[in-house]
Amino acid sequence: MEGRLYAGEDYKKEFDPQHYLKTYYAFDSGTVAENEILKFNLKNLFQTFSSGGVGGDILIDIGSGPTIYQLLSACEAFREIIVSDYTEQNLRELEKWLKKEPGAYDWSPAVQYVCELEGDRSRCQEKEARLRRTVTRILKCDVTQPHPLAPAQVPPADCVLTLLAMECACPDVDAYRAAIRRLVSLLKPGGHLVTAIALRCQSYMVGAKKFFALHLEKETVEKAMQEAGCQVLRCEYCPISYSEVHCTNEGTCFVVARKGPRA
Repeated sequence: MEGRLYAGEDYKKEFDPQHYLKTYYAFDSGTVAENEILKFNLKNLFQTFSSGGVGGDILIDIGSGPTIYQLLSACEAFREIIVSDYTEQNLRELEKWLKKEPGAYDWSPAVQYVCELEGDRSRCQEKEARLRRTVTRILKCDVTQPHPLAPAQVPPADCVLTLLAMECACPDVDAYRAAIRRLVSLLKPGGHLVTAIALRCQSYMVGAKKFFALHLEKETVEKAMQEAGCQVLRCEYCPISYSEVHCTNEGTCFVVARKGPRA
């Protein structure tokens, strides 16, 4: 239906992972803005999980979508990665790549880019194999629920990662603040919350379908983390916006925060 804005439960039937991947993750064969935002996130992830010193036993990725780029640096810093998403089709797309099934999305340009950041472009196959070994569980998640990963039981995490997901999942700012509190509750004391948000967004396109996105300011993101008991360690801003035909955002921010001992 033309003009309809999809949200919430609509994701289960209307969200097409293949359209999403081709639009936002075509890397150097895609549009310039989308590539630059992806590289901005990859550089910040590399910095966070290498020289930034964020690491440990368990990382939980919330709202993984059908993507693995956000885990390429993290797999070097954690013993175990748990991925999660709201929709079955995104989890299935992830599984295809993890199991090297026919038709899996080709992430090799992103893998090569991260290997170059790490100083060894010859490690691409080794990097992919390491990530596949490190992802141990694929779970359903819903950040609008009191226990986002229920009914699954997970141990307290050293890091919770969520990239470009919360602004799609939360219907309003109060729901966003509550969701951040729930994510922080998944962390060990001293654990890290790492997030990227498309700022001032209203909607984004997946194929011919328009999906709702929550308008968030950088200050709102930082304040939500502080109110949830976290100290913001780093907040990087990228002024580049997605192509207008794809998304209505105004810039992107990448934030690293640490949970306080009594949060």
